[in-house]
Amino acid sequence: MKKLILGSALALLMSTAAHAQTIGVSMALFDDNFLTVLRNGMIDYAKTKDGVTLQVEDAQNDVAKQQSQIQNFIASGVSAIIVNPVDTDATAAMSKIAADAKIPLVYVNREPVNVDTLPDGQAFVASNEQESGTLETKEICRLLNGKGNAVVIMGELSNQAARMRTKDVHDVIAKEPCTGIKIVQEQTANWDRTKGSDLMTNWLSAGIDFDAVISNNDEMAIGAIQALKASGKDMSKIIVGGVDATQDALASMQAGDLKVTVFQDAAGQGKGAVDTALKLAKGEKVEKKTYVPFQLVTPENVKDFVKKN
Repeated sequence: MKKLILGSALALLMSTAAHAQTIGVSMALFDDNFLTVLRNGMIDYAKTKDGVTLQVEDAQNDVAKQQSQIQNFIASGVSAIIVNPVDTDATAAMSKIAADAKIPLVYVNREPVNVDTLPDGQAFVASNEQESGTLETKEICRLLNGKGNAVVIMGELSNQAARMRTKDVHDVIAKEPCTGIKIVQEQTANWDRTKGSDLMTNWLSAGIDFDAVISNNDEMAIGAIQALKASGKDMSKIIVGGVDATQDALASMQAGDLKVTVFQDAAGQGKGAVDTALKLAKGEKVEKKTYVPFQLVTPENVKDFVKKN
């Protein structure tokens, strides 16, 4: 009887060990509101999966550090790797490292430069950036009645999302009914609230005249709003838009400052990345690209999005 119990316990232990999986996660930066929601979304979802453990690391916006983290994950024998890239132009080398080691790799949120040539066992989970800047700019165009001056605050230029969202802006104003909108300034603030505030302060000091602020993300938009309010500007006369629909952004919208944002489902992307990584670890086939839809957020529907991110 004791042998039977011991044998059953050993079988259960072996079964549990066989199903236990560790996923290495390298985030571009911990100190970012949106990426924090994305990271927490992955962690919370992994807790609902039996035998799944996440090993989450902060790349601190350092490409070399991120590559080293990937190599360390491989050395420690993880089942799969999830990467939120620091620099989307540096992903080909990361893909090669993982492919050579035969470890599945999933890019999340930021589109890798090699997205169309990803090796077997690799995939991308995010939202289609062509929707984000397009939804934002079309709504700002509507609020401007198709004419006025606008400034554009860009994210990190090494990041595909910043480039795509900025292209979206130009594509929208190149067509009717938005051709009356003129971009008078366009600079980067690297996704950062403080840098967004500093950039706006510089523009105001230089006497730049504008009717709208089109920002690649909410953090920079909030920074711009802080600078505008500090300078005594009437926020009812300036349209400020962003992307992500973070809780801070939604609060700013409810306060009447931010007029437009676009909901990017960080938790949904995180869940999708974990699911894809687990499937690849089991040798299952997955879509090379999985997109979680963006949604326009305005003062009229803002209550529907509170607590979503």
